[in-house]
Amino acid sequence: MDGVLNMASFEVSPGARAAQITPLIDKLANEIEAERRLPQELLKALHENGLYKMLLPKPFGGEEASPLEFMDAIETLARHDASVAWCIGQANGCAMTAAYLAPQISEEIWKHDSAGVLAWGPGKAEAQVVEGGYRLSGSLMFASGGRHASWLGCHTTVKDEDGTVINGPDGSPEVRTFLMPAANIEMFDVWDVMGLRGTASDGYNVKDVFVPNAYVTARDKAHARVYQSPLYIYPSMTIFAQGFASVALGIAQGVLGDFLAFAGAKTPRLAKSTISESAVAQTETALASARIMAARAFLRQEAEAIWGEVCSTNQLTIAARARIRLASTYAIHEAKAAVDSLFDLAGADAIFKSKPFERRFRDIHTVTQQLQGRKTHLQSVGAWMMGKDADLSVM
Repeated sequence: MDGVLNMASFEVSPGARAAQITPLIDKLANEIEAERRLPQELLKALHENGLYKMLLPKPFGGEEASPLEFMDAIETLARHDASVAWCIGQANGCAMTAAYLAPQISEEIWKHDSAGVLAWGPGKAEAQVVEGGYRLSGSLMFASGGRHASWLGCHTTVKDEDGTVINGPDGSPEVRTFLMPAANIEMFDVWDVMGLRGTASDGYNVKDVFVPNAYVTARDKAHARVYQSPLYIYPSMTIFAQGFASVALGIAQGVLGDFLAFAGAKTPRLAKSTISESAVAQTETALASARIMAARAFLRQEAEAIWGEVCSTNQLTIAARARIRLASTYAIHEAKAAVDSLFDLAGADAIFKSKPFERRFRDIHTVTQQLQGRKTHLQSVGAWMMGKDADLSVM
């Protein structure tokens, strides 16, 4: 198979392993788009290269890569196909749940299954305590990578047997994460969308499903953390922010590279010279490159510095989370601005599916519509900086 290392260890960096399979991704890009799935051939390569286990705890067969190493791999994949990068980013964030489960459960889900993948999506659900576990019902959507998953999850508050909402140690209703074998759950197709088509972010319903206690945890809550390591101090929101910002930057880098090759060969209709000889195109291309590089440098600077702080203090402060939120949201929108500029410069050629711009244009505009791309995050960070009420849940 193209690019498969058949690795027994993680001696090669995540970014280098991702680069090994980019020729295979390029070969399958049209199939990914048309079928709205990651093909089995590609899934096998992703698993064999350990890319689904970058953020999984080591005792369960994972790598425990640093945030920056994780971001390197996501960015590399996104330069070639954003849907692949998105699925890998989502699955790795979900895999961090292993640190919050009893070891035997994490071993069952990930270590004893070389293709073990957990996916989940938001939605409305209800859970009630029963003997030995919970009864769960709900309707969930946008489960990125759910069609490639062996387990599906759900997040909701819990009611006691008498109907009383159960609170966590801080006195507020505690959201718990429920894990269920994907084979027992029927998904339904809702993912007929503009971009990120290959993520298979479909929906699924659960009705009166029994979930044993061992498969339920309070994800992101320190009191529920079983496996202790600096990486698992990060809440899922913070990891997803860095991962999906890296998707956006990878898309923009891919567009820039393709545009530079295109501009030197394309003479627009009624023009006397190539796009690369246009002063406007030269200026706008330089500015697009600066946007990408500056946003990338800011994101990576913050990721590296905050990782150092977490490793030395075993704490991730609200200030650090605000910095990551700011850098991530900024990177997503600077990447979009760069892509929009280069798309405009490419002219009518940019709208054809046979050209390299159209799919990435749709993908980056889909990224910005997702939770991590909301511009309101900037307002939350600004409010926090000024000492005003701020939505800390997004940080």
